[in-house]
Amino acid sequence: MPGCPGAPRFFTSRGYTVAFPLRRGYGDTAGRWAGAYGKCDSADFVTAGQATADDIVAALDHLLRQPHVAKGGTVVIGQSAGGWGTLALASRNPEGIAAFINFAGGRGAARKSNEGGVNCSPDALVAAAGVFGSSTRQPTLWIYTENDSLIDKELSGRMHAAYKAAGGRSRYELLPPFGSEGHTLFFGKGGSKIWGPIVERWLAGTDRP
Repeated sequence: MPGCPGAPRFFTSRGYTVAFPLRRGYGDTAGRWAGAYGKCDSADFVTAGQATADDIVAALDHLLRQPHVAKGGTVVIGQSAGGWGTLALASRNPEGIAAFINFAGGRGAARKSNEGGVNCSPDALVAAAGVFGSSTRQPTLWIYTENDSLIDKELSGRMHAAYKAAGGRSRYELLPPFGSEGHTLFFGKGGSKIWGPIVERWLAGTDRP
């Protein structure tokens, strides 16, 4: 993938087939944007996450029909809204998925600078994390940074706490600041050297609760 060789190379060098699907209606993809969550004062982050999960399922269905893609050991990784969709998918407990990894997952528009905080509906996001955790049976890995301008360390900590309190099994890694914007860690230059050892241990099963 142009501009982010570290992330795909980390996995292809370990024998994985790598794909980077985009959500419907996002970027250059066609169709109606399916992941809308409404207005911040009445945000429905659960439904928005499940719409992204639907897109992940569609991509998996296609990929797993390809002769060069192994049918076992599938790893689902999402970043930002994709991370949120990964948590939504995990809440369905699909068969055949070896690991779910959430990088900087979340939704919600940023607050204006004079409003305080980084998310316009943080309590709704925390509550939605609890909904996902309540039905998820497989452990999930959460990776966030201290200088994420969209999901700050306080909010990601609250989300994870709600997830665990609802019954979700997970590991939460809050990493030091990454460059000028921690939200870009997964794809950022040199990012895989930071998160790589954490993901390696998770895939090996050594750090799972």
